Amino acid sequence: MYEPEAKKFFTQLKSDDKNAINGLYEAYSRRLYKFAFSYLKTDDDSLDVVQDVFLSLWNKRHDLKENTNLEAYLFTVTKNSVISIFRKKISEKGYLEHLRQVAVLYHTDSDEKYDYENLSKKIQELVAKLPVHRKRIFQMSKENGMSNKAIAEELNISVKTVEDHMTKARRFIKEHLVEHGFIAILFYELFI
Repeated sequence: MYEPEAKKFFTQLKSDDKNAINGLYEAYSRRLYKFAFSYLKTDDDSLDVVQDVFLSLWNKRHDLKENTNLEAYLFTVTKNSVISIFRKKISEKGYLEHLRQVAVLYHTDSDEKYDYENLSKKIQELVAKLPVHRKRIFQMSKENGMSNKAIAEELNISVKTVEDHMTKARRFIKEHLVEHGFIAILFYELFI
C-alpha cells in the first residue's frame, strides 16, 4: 500500500470512519488469509483470524500511534492470532496428532523432514528420567491437564512447590532437547 493511501486510512480510522476498515479489508484480507492459512491449514480458522484482526484494528483504532505502520500492525495481529489459536487447539484432544501430521507434511528445512514421533518419544524418555516426585507432578500437569492448585491439593503440598518442580522439569527437558535443534524446542513449547 502506498504511503498516501495508508495515511488516508489512518486518518479515517482515527475519525471513526468505517470506510477505512472497508478499504483496509479490501487491500489486505486476501494476504492476511493466505498468511494465516499457511500455518493453520483450515479455512474456518483462517477466516476467523482475518475477521478478528479487523475487529481488533477497529476496537483499538484510537490507541494507534501516529507513526503506526498499518501493514505491519495487521500482520503482527494476524501472527499473534495464529499463535493464540494454536494454544487453544493444543488443549483439545486429537488436535495434537493433527498438528504433528501437518507439521511433518508441510515443514521442510534443508530438505529434511523432522520426525515428530521421535521428538515426542525423546521427550517421554526425558520425562522418565525425572526424579519420581517431579515426574509425577509433571505428568499430572501435562498429561492429565491438572492445574498447579489441583496438583498441590491432591499431593498435599504447596502451589509454590508444584511450580518449582514444573520449572525444574521444563528446564531439564529443554536443556536436553537443545542437541536436537530449534525445531525440537519449538515442538516442546507448542505441543507439550
